[in-house]
Formats: sequence, structure tokens, C-alpha cells
Amino acid sequence: MRSDTIKKGPDRAPARAMLRATGRDDAAMAKPFVAIVHPWSDVSPCNFTLRALAQHVRRGVEANGGTAFEFNTIAVTDGISMGTPGMRASLVSREWITDSIELAVNGHHLDAMVVLCGCDKTIPAAAMAAARLNIPTVVLYGGSIDHGLHHGKPITIQDVFEAVGAHAAGKIDAQELDAVEKDACPGAGACGGQFTANTMAMIMTALGLSPLEVNDLPALHQDKNRAAFDCGELVMKCYRNDFTPRQALTPAAFRNAMRLLAATAGSTNAVLHLLAIAHEAGVALALDDFDPISASTPVIADLKPGGRYTAIELSAAGGTTRVAKVLKEGGLLEDHPTVESDSLFAALDATTLGPQPEPVVRSLADPVKPRGGFAILGGNLSPEGCVVKLAGHGRSRHEGPARVFNGELAAFEALQAGRIQAGDVIVIRYEGPAGAPGMPEMLGVTAALIGRGLGGDVALITDGRFSGATHGLMVGHIAPEAARGGPLAKLADGDTVIIDVETRRIDTTADLDSRPLPPFAARSTSGVLAKYARLVASASRGAITQA
Repeated sequence: MRSDTIKKGPDRAPARAMLRATGRDDAAMAKPFVAIVHPWSDVSPCNFTLRALAQHVRRGVEANGGTAFEFNTIAVTDGISMGTPGMRASLVSREWITDSIELAVNGHHLDAMVVLCGCDKTIPAAAMAAARLNIPTVVLYGGSIDHGLHHGKPITIQDVFEAVGAHAAGKIDAQELDAVEKDACPGAGACGGQFTANTMAMIMTALGLSPLEVNDLPALHQDKNRAAFDCGELVMKCYRNDFTPRQALTPAAFRNAMRLLAATAGSTNAVLHLLAIAHEAGVALALDDFDPISASTPVIADLKPGGRYTAIELSAAGGTTRVAKVLKEGGLLEDHPTVESDSLFAALDATTLGPQPEPVVRSLADPVKPRGGFAILGGNLSPEGCVVKLAGHGRSRHEGPARVFNGELAAFEALQAGRIQAGDVIVIRYEGPAGAPGMPEMLGVTAALIGRGLGGDVALITDGRFSGATHGLMVGHIAPEAARGGPLAKLADGDTVIIDVETRRIDTTADLDSRPLPPFAARSTSGVLAKYARLVASASRGAITQA
């Protein structure tokens, strides 16, 4: 056992003495030591159930021959920090959560781990830590929030952000905005559409780090505690079989993850996260690998933000398993080992699904859209590549004058003041990984555009990123970023910007080579954000903080 390093032999008597003080006896110390790691917090609903859920994981571990130790990590809640300087902490937290898991687990030489996760960055961090440590690991998602009901219709946090724009445009009054706010989030769980949390939870299953079905269960589902117990049991099976994450994290697993991302029109944040997870796993994955998979994968799940349904309806319809079965039957998935089976295909074949209560998942012959929910663009505005979100609109080309803003707040204020016109291309720069620093999401701006009725008439481009709840013609992750001398830094108001999905390009007709590069002053000169800005790589590499 790895844990023998801290618990075996006469020299380790002091360590054993301290373990005894926590209630562990000789029998407990003779067993494998298993970490149960979670980002519990009561600052938001996303991670609110994880501490209680961890106790059921503990029972599963200890009923199957392990000794469990519980650790906590930080969490930054995107839905609360969105549109504020706090949003710069969100992507940064992915690295610090990963690092903290590594430090706690390696610092105590633990033998295996179950990582619980909830809000957006905690999920890729779980996978990154699993790949980095490569000890037997199971990842368990805490589950989605239920949708709220407003005037008898289901709503999510997406509707609240869009209501802000509608209120500013005079389309709804303050009383209606207040009612939307109070109706949207009825209890615990992560944001309910195919936003980043639910997208990444699905990807954990596609990668083979989570068993089928457990991540699909909503946070307050009656079977969630049993699923947590089963994950505790499963990690002990992985330990006994010496099954480690990198055995699941094959190139085929990453291709499957990209397929499910495309087929559900999921969050573009998954592109960043998959690049980072692949880096930790030692799997070659590049930004250009995503586009052919998205182009050849129809959208078959009718999910918010561009579609009709939430994760609650998807769960009732068969969840990730149904999506994966449709793709497998169409020859769009590849087989690989997972935490529960030597074969993903065998695990899928062993599940039986009944009819869907709602038509959430469609066939390949009758898709929601003929191609996946994102594309990778190049061009003279993004030589290293960028990601365009295609969910919720039918446009593949936009040409218009640039409206340039040096930060999200300035763009939001201009929008709320009515200074953005149909046909414009909103440009938000200096919001990249190093420039912001922290690459914040732009949901405040993008949702306000929809709420003001401009979603179909303008485009938005940025070296920042988007919430999974964003929809409309939006281009993010533009690299190199403006703060590191990318072309976006030289763009000026009125320059023509052309976004063309068919040719996979984003260009300007302006002669940028003739313009000097504007100086950029670092926004953070001390503390964690300054450290991150020095270490972080380009978005085209997943904004990782390792060479």
C-alpha cells in the first residue's frame, strides 16, 4: 500500500499516534487509506449537498474494506461571481483545486480516492487530479438543481440573467424581475441546463471516470445517496483490481467525450477543460482535434440553453446512457475501459432504458441540428484558434463593424445604455487567461443581449470565455490573447470583422500589421491572480499552468 509509508514500521509510531487520536485503531490502519474529497460550501446550491453525500461514500468505502479520510477543497461559484471581479477567480480555482487534491492525497500517501464535485471548475479539477495522481479514483457529480417554475413554465438561472437584459430594455418591470429571481432556483444542485456543470458531468462518464447513470441523478433525487455508497464500493473494486485513471483516459475516451459534447451542444468551456485533462493524462490533444468531431456529430439532445429541456428531463429520459447508446449505435463512439467495466460498450449494452417521458434525445436520422454545437475557427484575428458557439441560432456568418471594449464591464454598460446596434460585432478584450487575469465568463453581457432582443442581430468576440448558459453567435477563447500581443489588441472601433463558420475563419479587413501594439499594464500585481498570470498558458492549450 502507498499508505504504508506513513503507517508501517517502528519509525512511524508518531504518525500512528496521531491517527489514533482521530479514532483509527489497528484494524483501520491495516486497511487501504481512501480519500474522500469534496468542495462543500453553503455559499451556493451547487456544492451544498456534497458534505452529506460524502458520508454515504464513506459508508461504501468502509463496508468494502477501506478506511476513509475526508478532505475539503475550495470552490468558486460562477453564478454568483458572474459579472464581477470575483469571476476572475473561477478558472484559476480549477488549478488550485487540482493542486490541493494532489497535495492532500500525496502528502498523506493515500491509496485511492473518490472526488465529489458540483460547480463548474470542481469537475474538471477532479479529472485533472485523477489523471495527475493516477491512483484508483472514482468521480461523483453532486447532481443538477431542479428547474424552477414561473407562471407555470420551467425556468433556470439562464432566464434570470436574460431577465436582467429585458428589464434594462423596459420589456419587464422590476416586480417581474424580482419574481423571476425568486422562482428560478428551488433548491440544491448545480445549474440545470446543459451548461458547464452538466456538460462536464457527462464528460466524466464519457471519459470513464464515473460509472453510468450516477452523474445523471439530480442532486435531490431519492437514489443519490445509494449512488454515493456504490461509488465508495466501486473505488475499492478499482483498488483491488489496480485500475487507475490513465487506463480509462485513452485517446478513444477523449474522442468520445468530444462526441458527447458536440451531440448535446454543451458548454464551450469543455474545450478548455478537455485540453487540460488530456495534458495531465499525457494524451496528445490539440484544439484542431475538436472541429472534425463536432462537424460530423449531429446535435441529438434538445437541451437548454439553445433547446427546450433541462438536465431533469434528460435524467428521466435516460441521461448520458441514452445519448451514448444513440451515438454507439450510429458508429460514433469507440470502446475503452471505465471504472465500472473493461468495456464501455459492454456497460452500455447491460443497461435497459424505457421510453422517454419527453422527446429530449432524438435519433441520428432526426437530429435537432445536423452538426455539433461548436466549431474551431482560425483567421487573422485568432492565429492560434478560437471556439464559436453554435447553439440556439442558425447563423453561420456575420460581418459588421467592431465595437471594441477593454473589459466586460465597459461592454455591459454600453449594452445596458442602448449603445449597441443591430449588426455590430462586440469585441471584449484583455479578458484572457493572463490579461483579466483568469479568463472570466461573459454571461452577464451575452444574456443581456438575448434579453434585449439583440441575440439574433449582433455577434460577440472575446479572448475571455462564455458560460455554458450562453447562446447566440459568440466567439471566445481567441488566442493569442490581447494581453500577450494577440491581434485583438490592435482592433479599433469601426474595423470590419467577418465571422464565417463555413470557412472556419474569423478575420478583419483592417491592416493590423501597420498598427503599433498598445501597451498593456498588468491588472493584478500581487496575490494569487498575479501568480496565475505569470504561469498560465494560452487558451489554445487549455489555460494550463504547467509547461
